[in-house]
Amino acid sequence: MTGRTAVVLFNLGGPDRPESIRPFLFNLFNDPAIIRQPWPVRWALARAISWRRAPEAERIYQRLGGRSPLLERTEAQARALERELANPETRVFVSMRYWHPMADAVVSEVAGFDPARVVLLPLYPQFSSSTTASSFRDWDRAARGRLAACTARVCCYPEAPGFVAAAAGRISHILQGWEGPEPRILYSAHGVPKAFVEAGDPYQAQVERSAAAIRRTLRREDLEHVVCYQSRVGPLEWIGPYTDREIERAGSEGKPLIVAPIAFVSEHSETLVELDEDYRDLARESGVPVYKRVPTVGTDAAFVGALAELVRRALASSETVFNGSGGSICEEGAGDCPLAARCAA
Repeated sequence: MTGRTAVVLFNLGGPDRPESIRPFLFNLFNDPAIIRQPWPVRWALARAISWRRAPEAERIYQRLGGRSPLLERTEAQARALERELANPETRVFVSMRYWHPMADAVVSEVAGFDPARVVLLPLYPQFSSSTTASSFRDWDRAARGRLAACTARVCCYPEAPGFVAAAAGRISHILQGWEGPEPRILYSAHGVPKAFVEAGDPYQAQVERSAAAIRRTLRREDLEHVVCYQSRVGPLEWIGPYTDREIERAGSEGKPLIVAPIAFVSEHSETLVELDEDYRDLARESGVPVYKRVPTVGTDAAFVGALAELVRRALASSETVFNGSGGSICEEGAGDCPLAARCAA
């Protein structure tokens, strides 16, 4: 790597105190990638939804001490990535989409660092128009006229070897000590409305690619493997099968479960509360004999190594948009797949 390099890790963000919960929710639902309506309608809906959902969100974050742990955990990943890259001219920044530090402030930090190259690296292994694309658009808005450095973007890495190895290793750790009837493995990912996928979002296909790669690495074809989706909200139909219904099905069959978050790489409310508490209670009520939750990959050395390799490849590439496998991996008809463009050296 020559010259200063800024690596920007993108993540969702989360409220840092109880007073932040409602504005965090408003920022989330006011994103046109989430509610796909014209601005006046979207603003009104975001305001109404954030007020309606705030009390339940407050109860969730009370179980986490009144705040989201996501920023601290993402910062830990950033520092681990800096150590892995081991280059004094490279600095890793964290940019959150819906709460601080957000793109405007982080662009100022990056501009002050004065890098020759910038690598945008989402902590979403699977691309979606509602996550990665939204973060890219918001960064572009904030950086316009303020940051001239050549910028490369990692759009996705659903089968990156280090990511797969880290996820499979954490499942294997649970399997090594397993006693009793064989479990079913649920690969649980955050859901998206079915209409998004029908409109060309490649997210579901990429989640399934991640699950297939982990399954191959585990080499446990004797076990059942099911991809499912959690965290659905609102009246729209979401992609399925739904994680809660798979838990209920396992209970009706008396099947033990290992639940592996496949699209979350950091612990936050949807793993620490939804999976660890709400779904564990559902499993017990449904008759699931054993419920084990796999930790997220976090700062696992293999995962951090995968991120470092993505950065190195981005810096060596002439493309501004690329994925961890080289070339497009999106199926025909995935209209939301980002197009590769050339970046001047």
